[in-house]
Amino acid sequence: PDSGHKYYLQFTTEDYRTGENAGSCLATVLYPKMKAPVVNIKCTPTRDRKHIQEEDNRLYQQLRHQTKRITASNIPDSYGNIEPALEPVWALAVAGSSKAMWEKSTENLGYFMAQVKSAKQWLRKDDFIEFDYTVLLHEIPTQEIIPCHLRLTWHPAHPLKVKYFCASEKQGLEDGSGGESGSAESNSQERGANF
Repeated sequence: PDSGHKYYLQFTTEDYRTGENAGSCLATVLYPKMKAPVVNIKCTPTRDRKHIQEEDNRLYQQLRHQTKRITASNIPDSYGNIEPALEPVWALAVAGSSKAMWEKSTENLGYFMAQVKSAKQWLRKDDFIEFDYTVLLHEIPTQEIIPCHLRLTWHPAHPLKVKYFCASEKQGLEDGSGGESGSAESNSQERGANF
C-alpha cells in the first residue's frame, strides 16, 4: 500500500512502421506514488538483430548525409499524411517522445504522440545526429494536448539521448529529464538553446 501498485504483463510488440510482429515481452510495472513507473522488462525479438541494425544504419545514413539541416513542421499534416522524406524525422520523434511519455505516465494518465509541431536538425562536427523537436502529446483520459520540447542526439552505436521539458496548464513548466543517464548533453552557447 505505501509503495503503489505492481502489475505483471505479457504482451507482443509490433514494428511501428510496418505493423509486423516484433517480439513478445514479459514485464513488471510498479507505479510508485508521485514518481515515474519502475519497469522491468524482458523481450524475445522475432526479427533478426542484424536486420534491425541495417534499418537503423539506413535511417542514420539518410539523416547524416544531409547537405543542409532539416526543418519541418506539422508532421503528420492535418490530413494525417507524412511526406516520405520526413518519415525518419517522425521516427526519431516517436522514439524520443517515448521517454517523456513513459516518465509522465501514471496509473491514471497515459500519453500518445499526436504530432510533431516543429523539427530542426543541428549540423554537428561529430558523427551524432541532433534534433530539436516540439511535439504534442495527447493525454488520456483528460484529452489535453501537452506541448513538449525535446532535444535528442543519436548514433546507431549508442543509445538515444533525450532531454525534454513539457508544459501543461495545470503544472506549468516541467523539467522531466534531469541529469540522469539518457539526457543529452547541451552546448547551449554553441547552439543558442535555452536548456
